[in-house]
Amino acid sequence: MKLAQFKFEVPKELVADYPLDNRDESRMMVIDRKTGTFEHKTFKDLIDYFDEGDVMVMNDTKVFPAKMYGNKEKTGAQIEVFLLRELNRESLLWDVLVDPARKIRIGNKLYFGENEELVAEVIDNTTSRGRTLRFLFDGTHDEFMATVHKLGLTPLPHYIERDPETLDVERFQTIYAKEVGAVAVPAAGLHMSRELMKRFEIKGIDTAYLTLHLGLGSFRDVEVEDLTKHKVDSEKMRITQECADIVNKSIAGGHKVCAVGTSVVRAMETTESTFRQLKAMDGWTNRFLFPPHKFKIPDALITNFHTPQSTLLMLGSAFGGFDLIMEAYQEAIKEKYRLFAYGDSMLII
Repeated sequence: MKLAQFKFEVPKELVADYPLDNRDESRMMVIDRKTGTFEHKTFKDLIDYFDEGDVMVMNDTKVFPAKMYGNKEKTGAQIEVFLLRELNRESLLWDVLVDPARKIRIGNKLYFGENEELVAEVIDNTTSRGRTLRFLFDGTHDEFMATVHKLGLTPLPHYIERDPETLDVERFQTIYAKEVGAVAVPAAGLHMSRELMKRFEIKGIDTAYLTLHLGLGSFRDVEVEDLTKHKVDSEKMRITQECADIVNKSIAGGHKVCAVGTSVVRAMETTESTFRQLKAMDGWTNRFLFPPHKFKIPDALITNFHTPQSTLLMLGSAFGGFDLIMEAYQEAIKEKYRLFAYGDSMLII
């Protein structure tokens, strides 16, 4: 498929700048792949589509405050630094994005915090905006991360045109977030509430958790027309044996496996076997899924409405069928659904 096929116009007023007061009261478009029909529901209605023995698989990664502002040595120019991933724990080497990049060269030092609690030296150029930083910090790794949490801001996506606020610390995070390491939120999980998950438990719907630390790789612009030539940056992931056992038990019983988010699908499709068995894994994935693709593990997918020409939209189109999903996006715009990370959701069955 070609990149141009995933282009559509986004009405600016439909981009959700803030979350709703109640997580599970967002709208949910239900897309039936067999009938090609749409239903307009509320997210708390999700429970009506699943039964005892079915399983919800969720990504328990936790977003950390990856956006920081530092000052360049000598000139004092303010530089935005977006922490992407830690390359070496002992040396405190990090891949980052910097803005404005033209001012940052190898050998420059950056100072963070009013009292210069953190200092970093640029040791490599990786891309036009990418740099490798070595943080110069006298303390333990836990103390370093505590300082990052103190100085950093919630890494809201670029289409939310406001500064991070106090509410984002809680709301740009799923309620089951546990494993720190993401710089982007698995947005489908933002709709899950404690009340809804309690109702899952009462109905006998299982839950299973895997971890995929979302970096910017999944969100990086696709710059090639031929999708087979696009490469996704590797992201750290882990599927425990407990998670695999829960999913495989559901499959063996003839029940449904619902992936809560595209990151869950990518993780499961990375490890699946020939016999539709999920396998435990601790490693990395750079899996890029786009139409056509035959999915082995998930029967259903919960996902948000994603930006045009994004890899997330491409995965959703692969799962739901290109024509049907692109039609669903036009339906969402017509019905004035709220779009993107803080927006509404779709359930593809």
